[in-house]
Amino acid sequence: MRVSESGVVCFIGIGSNIGDSVLRCLEAMHRISAVGGVEFLRNSSLYVTEPVGIEEQDWFVNAVAEIRTVLTPSELLKVMQTIERVMGRVRKRKGGPRVIDLDILFYGQDILNEENLVIPHPGLHERRFVLVPLSEIASYVIHPAYGVSIRGLLDRVGENKAVSFLSYEEEKRCFTLSACS
Repeated sequence: MRVSESGVVCFIGIGSNIGDSVLRCLEAMHRISAVGGVEFLRNSSLYVTEPVGIEEQDWFVNAVAEIRTVLTPSELLKVMQTIERVMGRVRKRKGGPRVIDLDILFYGQDILNEENLVIPHPGLHERRFVLVPLSEIASYVIHPAYGVSIRGLLDRVGENKAVSFLSYEEEKRCFTLSACS
């Protein structure tokens, strides 16, 4: 869908570590692109990433999508949560394994701190698995709370968990063999 130029540019973090994680991330992107009031602009490559926090779980596949939307932040959050639910996400343990995880990283340059929604996403500036794919497509974006570009945040991040580019050949293998589950 073509959203008017007056829409807000947002970035959505996408991740999965249950089942065919590549397929789930691509499905989530497809579902996001089908939402009314959302124009899917582009996405990063897919990355295989080491878990942060709860380390005793499978590695993740992560990506970032750039969208333009006329939805409010709370409407966008509801849409992302609906997509998660439809795809089978059950919230059991914070930081634990998940079929799909969709996070609003940025909503334009807005700063929100509401009970159920904090934007920019808290902790994104400390997470390599978010900063690497975000830097791929938007290294120039300035974090509104810190006044530093995504590239600058990535250069400064102290967390050293592995983040590896998932090549096209690896993506094809994952589709055919479900090897990345």
